[in-house]
Amino acid sequence: MSDSLRAAVRQAVDLVPDLGTGWLMLALVPLLLAAVALLTAGRWSDAPGHRMIRALSIGAATLSAVGVAGTTLHRPVVETPWIPSLGVWLRLGVDGLSIPLLLLTAVVGVVAVALHLHLPPAPRPVRPEDEGLETTSPVPVLRSTDVPGLATYHACLQLVLLGALVTFLAGDALLFFVGFELVLVPMWVLVARYGDVGSDREGAALRFLLVTVVGSTLMLVGILGVATASGTTDLGQWAAQRGEGIGTGTQVVLAAVLLTGFALKIPLFPLHTWLPWVHATAPTAGSVLLAAVLLKLGTYGIVRLVVPVVPDGFTTLSPLLGGLAVTGVVWASLACLVERDLKRLIAWSSVAHLGFVVLGLATGTETGLQAALFGNVAHGLISALLFVVVGGLKHRWGSADLSVARAALREVTPLLGGALALGMAASMGLPGLAGFWGEIGALYAAWAPAPDRPEGWFRVFMVAGALGGVLAVAYSARVLREVWSGDRVEPRIPDAVRTERVALGLLGALVLLLGVLPGLLLTVTASAAGRVIGG
Repeated sequence: MSDSLRAAVRQAVDLVPDLGTGWLMLALVPLLLAAVALLTAGRWSDAPGHRMIRALSIGAATLSAVGVAGTTLHRPVVETPWIPSLGVWLRLGVDGLSIPLLLLTAVVGVVAVALHLHLPPAPRPVRPEDEGLETTSPVPVLRSTDVPGLATYHACLQLVLLGALVTFLAGDALLFFVGFELVLVPMWVLVARYGDVGSDREGAALRFLLVTVVGSTLMLVGILGVATASGTTDLGQWAAQRGEGIGTGTQVVLAAVLLTGFALKIPLFPLHTWLPWVHATAPTAGSVLLAAVLLKLGTYGIVRLVVPVVPDGFTTLSPLLGGLAVTGVVWASLACLVERDLKRLIAWSSVAHLGFVVLGLATGTETGLQAALFGNVAHGLISALLFVVVGGLKHRWGSADLSVARAALREVTPLLGGALALGMAASMGLPGLAGFWGEIGALYAAWAPAPDRPEGWFRVFMVAGALGGVLAVAYSARVLREVWSGDRVEPRIPDAVRTERVALGLLGALVLLLGVLPGLLLTVTASAAGRVIGG
């Protein structure tokens, strides 16, 4: 970042009042109050309508986003005893590792709560002569209406955002675990109650619940193991000690337990099979939050609780971790070439892109960690953009089946089509877009890993990852050929509504901004990444 830009940033910070811990309260309290109010809406004397519910939900998310922005600028810290008998403190704060993910959560959170809940279409009679034919007629419902459970739906979105922010702000391992767990039940409700009625949403929600519970249990076992060995749950002290007093064998065991728990959340091959099913079933806002925010809890957990805490154990397991990461990149990319459901295809691509993030972490270098941190944010923005588009298309089409003939998006919905083209171009890793820097950085780091990593194996991983990049171009081109290009104009579907236009414009602008000016993000994470790697 140039000196003039640094000076401009400092001047902008000086214009924002320093409210101290008030910024942290503003980031968290509106979400909690809105969730409580919406969950108890059924007891109000006058039941709120859909406009009031959306206004309350959007207002709370917006206030929280303002609080997050102030928190990242002034970096207040909260430290107060929480469970004194166990030495557990309520520690909240930010650093270069958490700031990008906090801002990502704030932006994506406002987008998610603003999206309309798409209702299932009413059954339409089929003429006898049309029986057996697959319909391609559009579904006209595009906006929320007064439906039972709308308040609970928005309450769940608020709780998911609250849990994610607590996780990224946590300075204590047990508080990290509480935030990690807080997102579980509301996300399960979003899938089970508000998911696609044409699919097995109960089964998808149950799989999500079981996988997440197993991952959380393993994470808790690992946290308790490190806390017992170190005598504290302070994440700052864990990072400063860098495994001092914990034998290498014990570090390997603790790292294996923690990595397995986080691998289920990311998800990492071969523990990834739950993700496409859940994404294909979840409502659009649920898919946006799951891909852009919740999956990042796993990669962030590795950076916080594994890399600096049990470094010898992580070093021992890093070749296996890197191998699984690139296997997932290639496997998921191949799945994208044959997947017929567009929403599941985007979910498979998430597995591939997060494989690059894990590969960067496994290299043990500052470049790899920087690439992973950048890739986290880039994938969050790109996946949110794509799920907004694909969720809207699925609602308009009545399904996301790529084998059904559709009108070319560039002809009938230029706004949705343009957003899809931008998202798929970013998924290809094209220079000038956000997806490029994280993936090229991870590949570069794999070619020159840390001295304690097997260079030969990581160079093989680099070649496999590059192959995955080639496959990404292939499946992105396939999607654009199937639904964007062509001259077919029937059946017509409506283009993006105002909410979608604002969401896609914001996310698309950020994808372009980080692609052109990656230093905006890399400068924020540089010093923290150096401390994680160098001690």
